[in-house]
Amino acid sequence: MADKNETKTPFGHPMRSHFLYDPSYIPLNHGAFGTYPKSVKDHLRYYQDLTESRPDSFFRFGLTEFLDPARSAIADFLGVDVGECVFLPNATTGINTVLRSLVFQKGDVIVHFSTIYGGCEKTVEYLKETTPVESAKIPLCYPIGDDEVVSKFQDKIRALKSEGRRARVAIFDTVSSLPGVRVPWERLVKVCRDEGTLSLVDGAHGIGHLQLNLGSVQPDFFVSNCHKWLYVPRGCALFHVPKRNHHLIRSSIPTSHGYEPYPVNGQEKVFNPLPVHSQGRFVNLFQFVGTMDVAPYLCIEEALKFRREVCGGENAIMGYCEDVSTEGGRKVAEIWGTEIMDNAEMTLTKCCLTNVRLPLEVGEEDGKVNQADAFAVVGWMAQTLIKEYNMFAPPFFHNNALWVRFSGQIYVEMVDLVAAAGVYQKLCERVVEGEHMKT
Repeated sequence: MADKNETKTPFGHPMRSHFLYDPSYIPLNHGAFGTYPKSVKDHLRYYQDLTESRPDSFFRFGLTEFLDPARSAIADFLGVDVGECVFLPNATTGINTVLRSLVFQKGDVIVHFSTIYGGCEKTVEYLKETTPVESAKIPLCYPIGDDEVVSKFQDKIRALKSEGRRARVAIFDTVSSLPGVRVPWERLVKVCRDEGTLSLVDGAHGIGHLQLNLGSVQPDFFVSNCHKWLYVPRGCALFHVPKRNHHLIRSSIPTSHGYEPYPVNGQEKVFNPLPVHSQGRFVNLFQFVGTMDVAPYLCIEEALKFRREVCGGENAIMGYCEDVSTEGGRKVAEIWGTEIMDNAEMTLTKCCLTNVRLPLEVGEEDGKVNQADAFAVVGWMAQTLIKEYNMFAPPFFHNNALWVRFSGQIYVEMVDLVAAAGVYQKLCERVVEGEHMKT
């Protein structure tokens, strides 16, 4: 893999020729849904057409032949065993798979930060309704230092122990969504290991975004969307479970033919009409999880090829994305007279996302946004960006301030963020005039 930028197409606007964006659209939100190059699109269509040419052959007997090379490619990319890697539609499915597989007892607690992805927090809330498990939310108000994040985390787990409860599993991000900041997830995994808590890493913003070193960090469970930063079509996520924890994952979601119920005397074994995978029960669980389009999974190799041969490798991609995000964010902050969200160690921006505070104060005085109206302002801004300005970078409310999250990407240039700065200035003026209250 090349470590320097040997791309045939320069990063920035020339790279847009490889993607499918409307020429007039300004995409500054790659972190939400991702996108993929035209060469990967051709690969996707090929496998979709192949599926339709002989559906029975493909689904009944061809899945192993096609999925195994993709699983091998992603395992090699991450430096882990192929028997520990399977695919899912998205990271949220992976979080649900783990949480719904664990058997919770009275006194068990799920630990998470206040910045957890909303869908995952609702999963925790649902499990509190249906199982004995409780939850413990650790508040984070950014910007803060990594040491404080780790200290709060360890203190919470130890406090639960002192109360006679058990932190059964902890959920945390590699890079959180809103705000979009790098989390010291490697250190949090070590705390979990030291304290006897299972680590469930939500790496939705992980693969293709950060150097992960999964083999050395060794989280208990790791899930990451390939369709966000790896240039793979939606939906495709890696689900990595070390062999030591395979026994904890009893079923896929939904449960399908690969599930093996515990034997019950006198009960007939449920017939599995599909071939059993030679790599074991864990892989077999996820080989066929109902009828669905698996063509995105089969684009892994083509996406990795694009990253090597067109982009010059992982260091080149990640370096450019981080630089354009951070330096562009600083330029926006300069235009607005505000600041980017970072800590004293400058670790929050060691990723491809940057958050910039809007020039719109929150408060009771004239010309400021009342805190009770903050989410209405965010909603109006988001909708207006799409409808009137043909661009998007998500606004959000955090720690009593309004922010915008910008995604760096190989097709983005500083000028795109400057254009967004001008648009957001206009939106802020319209908010002060009360326009958001009229819709």
